[in-house]
Amino acid sequence: MRHNLRRQMTAGWMAKRGSRRKAAANRKVKDKPVRTGWRLWLRRFVITGLVVSLLGALFLGLAVAFAARSLPSFAELKATQNAQTIVVRARDGTEIVELGPSFGKWIDAEDIPDNMKNAMVAVEDRRFYSHPGVDPYGLARALWVAGTGDKRVSATSTISQQLARNLFLNNNRSLDRKMREAVLAMALEWKFSKDEILELYLNKVYFGGGAYGIDSASRKFFSHPATELSTGEAAIIAGLVKAPSRYSPTADVQRAVDRAQVVLRLMKEQEMISPSVSVDPSAVKLKQDTAQNSVRYFTDWALPQLDLLLPETSEPIEVWTTIDIGMQRAAETAISANTPKGAQGALVSLDRDGAILAMIGGTDYVETNYNRATDAVRQPGSSWKLFVYMAALEAGYNPESRVKDVPVTIDGWSPRNSGGSYAGDIDVRTAFAYSKNTVAAQLGNEVGFGTVASMARRFGITTPIKTFPSMVLGTSETRLIDMTRAFAAVSAGGKSIEPYGIVKVTTADGDTLYEHERARSTQLVPEYVAAGITDLLQTAVSTGTGRAAQIGRPVAGKTGTTSSNKDGYFVGFSSGITTGVWMGRDDNKAVSGLQGGRAPAQAFAAYMRYAVKDRPVEKFNTELKLPEWQLEPDDEFYFGDPDDYYYIDEQGNLIEPGQGGEPGQRPEGVQGEGDVLDRPRNRPPQGTSGDNGQAASDDFLDRATGGGQPRPTPQPPRPAPTRIPTQAPGQ
Repeated sequence: MRHNLRRQMTAGWMAKRGSRRKAAANRKVKDKPVRTGWRLWLRRFVITGLVVSLLGALFLGLAVAFAARSLPSFAELKATQNAQTIVVRARDGTEIVELGPSFGKWIDAEDIPDNMKNAMVAVEDRRFYSHPGVDPYGLARALWVAGTGDKRVSATSTISQQLARNLFLNNNRSLDRKMREAVLAMALEWKFSKDEILELYLNKVYFGGGAYGIDSASRKFFSHPATELSTGEAAIIAGLVKAPSRYSPTADVQRAVDRAQVVLRLMKEQEMISPSVSVDPSAVKLKQDTAQNSVRYFTDWALPQLDLLLPETSEPIEVWTTIDIGMQRAAETAISANTPKGAQGALVSLDRDGAILAMIGGTDYVETNYNRATDAVRQPGSSWKLFVYMAALEAGYNPESRVKDVPVTIDGWSPRNSGGSYAGDIDVRTAFAYSKNTVAAQLGNEVGFGTVASMARRFGITTPIKTFPSMVLGTSETRLIDMTRAFAAVSAGGKSIEPYGIVKVTTADGDTLYEHERARSTQLVPEYVAAGITDLLQTAVSTGTGRAAQIGRPVAGKTGTTSSNKDGYFVGFSSGITTGVWMGRDDNKAVSGLQGGRAPAQAFAAYMRYAVKDRPVEKFNTELKLPEWQLEPDDEFYFGDPDDYYYIDEQGNLIEPGQGGEPGQRPEGVQGEGDVLDRPRNRPPQGTSGDNGQAASDDFLDRATGGGQPRPTPQPPRPAPTRIPTQAPGQ
């Protein structure tokens, strides 16, 4: 009992004690103030903000660290560029156009002029040397302006951010892009020094006109390297970053200078230069822009050839071409001044070795870049008769040969002359000079239309050629450059000509990557054929349809006009320069009054007067040195000296030369003309056998008894030519 009583007393005491403690605790709770309302929310906001900031800083730090580890090395960033730069130069070395982005030469940080560094820092990022890639002061100011002004955050990109955007991002104005830009900018600051970042920026930022980096901009605008930039020039270049096209000195010098004055003011405020420094617009010596509208036709034709001429390379290159700047301007003027309204004009001019001196593909490259000199296929009209008459000359005709200008019908086709008149009995020279269609048709029919097509192919015509009778009048479409090439081969005495436009290709440092080697020349026709056709071409200009092409020195050429005046052609040469001119409409509609002997010939003359002005006058070689087979009597040519040939007797035995008795007499038992074997004595016989076989092989006998083809029968001597100057010219 005593034990139970003690337990009860202890339990009661403990209960009272617990009650007293609970009452005391309740009193303390009642005494402590309870936070409610805005104080509670402020406390929660601060705590949450601190937690989020800590997590954000941790996340940002990890992101920057990860980005910094992923960035390429400085050497890799230095070596990268987006595309190849091509500087195209004329034959005298003058720069005529620059294509693709230009990066110039890399300028190391220690070689960049201080005024260039200061100008860029002053205008783009005045706290560049103190911020970690993102400028908190500039960002805060921009947000304040946005909150109190136009609600739009102004540009706050630092140099590091701009570099990150140029190297890794695009120009989208999105929050996501801005956040990634900031992370990358801080990663750049983490991995590289300030000098390295500024070096990368100044060598890669875009300054307009295809120029990336200060060296490219300096060479483009001031014609010297960036290491030689003056303070005023540096201010102009630094001012371009904000709006390259708006402030470009080649577009508006005054606007560029005004922008440079802003840069100089900022440099003065930041005590980077003396307060007395200013930019005088008249002292800014800008590089002259010599690029021409029309020269792009040539570069579009020539530069794709680099894929075949060069090994694969992405380094900047300089392409030295055959273009003569003065001749190109003269050609552009000649075409624009003479092309009929509503029509297009094209011109190609070749030097005696095939070098392209000038090329015009149309009246305005900006309006249409379609190159009608190299790509358009149009009918050449009567200029095609070049191939008809060369085939005839090769077959035995000469300029004095007599032909008949009379109505003819060939396979149902009846050509007619321009004007509808016929001259009757005339010579080849007159028929060509006055472009007699009936004579060309007869000659083509006589030598064969396939032969004419083969002659055209021989001289470089690459387009399909029809062999209908009307083809002799130029109904097969061809390219102007191919026709000009054919006439240039005639000018070269019948030797092949290969047009080319690239002389050499070098690196920016001057190392030669390619150099043109003259193509191997082939004699396309005998020299007497080239001399004969030159005679005809010269007469066509001096007294025939091409009189408008006269320039006061010997000119040889041919006009061409297609039906309904849809195409006008003139191709000719003088003093080693061959030029072809075409005019017409792209839609192939008729052009009123267009004839090869008018506007095209006039454009040819206007251009050629300039092109040959510094060249000596050259007389054409029109002396006909005919081959012996055209000079000797038929029988003498066919049989020759009997002592020079082998014979076969009635039994098929071979008779050696000189064993047939007296000179000029056949050996006894030798058969008639068909048995003569055209084999000179200095070549041994073939196929002889022993006593039990025949004396000669079957092949030998086939050729000896008629298998060989006799040479063409020569034309008899022709009487003197008859000129008909009163006849209306054809085209």
